[in-house]
Amino acid sequence: MSETDAPSIERAATQDGGRLAIRRKTPVAQSGRALGPRALQTREKILRATAHRLQERGVLDLTVVEIARATDSSPATFYHYFKDVEEVVLELAERAAEEMPEVFALIEGSWRGRVGLARAREIVDWFVGHWERHRAVLLLRNLESDRGNQAFHRVRRAALGPLLDGFADALTAAQREGRVAPEIHPFVAAAAIGSQLELVAAHQATLLSGGATRDDLVETCARIIFQIVTGRAPR
Repeated sequence: MSETDAPSIERAATQDGGRLAIRRKTPVAQSGRALGPRALQTREKILRATAHRLQERGVLDLTVVEIARATDSSPATFYHYFKDVEEVVLELAERAAEEMPEVFALIEGSWRGRVGLARAREIVDWFVGHWERHRAVLLLRNLESDRGNQAFHRVRRAALGPLLDGFADALTAAQREGRVAPEIHPFVAAAAIGSQLELVAAHQATLLSGGATRDDLVETCARIIFQIVTGRAPR
């Protein structure tokens, strides 16, 4: 799918300080015709069935026929609403990204002392939960983004860009106060935090199989993030 094939994501250049934001357009049929209530329900069933099958099998094994069967419809019905399976997954990725403002709000505020450490725990706990809810979709989003698929890359940027900006802002404030070394580039450090969060959340099952608990995962990541953002070891 090319960038121009992605029908439901736009760049919100004038909102949120120029940051990327998800704004999904009103769904329409492939013909461009508006959808009535029953058609919207059918379309929603296709989205839900795809999300469920992705959790079970992954996109490489998922076919239009299987999705149609799961919704008691036909491949023709599927193609009335979507171009292909990839387009369905793209919309699921957009919907997952719409949750992200919840975690953006957690970054704002004091990062000092116990308040800051509690803030870091909340962020990690939320982010891990986000991946628990959408793991298959987010893995595919990142894979397609890394392969150069611009539609998925834009969704990933829209989802993670403001998060990295928030961490970078917190690091910049800490540098002004002399708590973080000036040699550290705020956005590079923020990107390292984002990479850590994605890697740990994506591979939670592997980490837990090694004897760690979910609480261990959250606490360890939170303390690392706190130390990076504040330049201080948590106490």
